[in-house]
Amino acid sequence: MNNSVDSLWHYYQQTEFLFTQILSTQLSFAIITAYNPKGEVLSAPQNGLLDRKLQHEINRLGLPYRSMVGASQDRSHMEKSWAIATDKASAIKLGCLFNQNAIYYVEADNLQLVPCLMAQEETLLGAFSPRVNRVLELPDIE
Repeated sequence: MNNSVDSLWHYYQQTEFLFTQILSTQLSFAIITAYNPKGEVLSAPQNGLLDRKLQHEINRLGLPYRSMVGASQDRSHMEKSWAIATDKASAIKLGCLFNQNAIYYVEADNLQLVPCLMAQEETLLGAFSPRVNRVLELPDIE
């Protein structure tokens, strides 16, 4: 994967989302991962440790959440992520805490790509629900 800022921003705009349970289109929530901070691809154990730290932080903050996966359209790249019921400003802080280039924010079924560490403009990506794929189980990510 080419990790230039423009390439990463383009890849982020193509993401699809795997859920075991469909969320209401009326909800507002953030989608945040701890995987691959600053776009640097880490090993499965490193990403797993960061993911557990993020889940611990979400629990510490007392925020409702749901486990899910962000994936490229061809599923060649997947990252364990969390749909978190929080406001956008708090979500950006959490993304920055875990060195994420960007997060997603969903409001009234509108998907936004929101920069954290990148100097990009927030990008409206259209309806969220067509990007959601319901799965029986989340895939194991290596």
